[in-house]
Amino acid sequence: MKANLMPNILFCNVNECAYNGDEKCHAVAITVGGPQPLCDTFFRSGRKGGGEDAGSVGACKNEVCAYNESFECTAYGINVSLHSTKPECDTFMQRSNN
Repeated sequence: MKANLMPNILFCNVNECAYNGDEKCHAVAITVGGPQPLCDTFFRSGRKGGGEDAGSVGACKNEVCAYNESFECTAYGINVSLHSTKPECDTFMQRSNN
């Protein structure tokens, strides 16, 4: 990943999130949590928020993700989907022990 560039959120189907519009995240930046790869920025509101541009990943707290380097996401971009009742990073990949 180039310095100062955050990966884009390419797709998000968590339509009840306050930042979701047309299956795109409009938060300036989200945080992916740990130990599960959950979108920690998710919340419900009666109105929509965020800007016009699609959001990015600002931080990743999931230490076992292969894309986590110094708590920054190094994936080209991520997808977020609803799993049961929780929004998760679908791009998450378990770090190998090699």
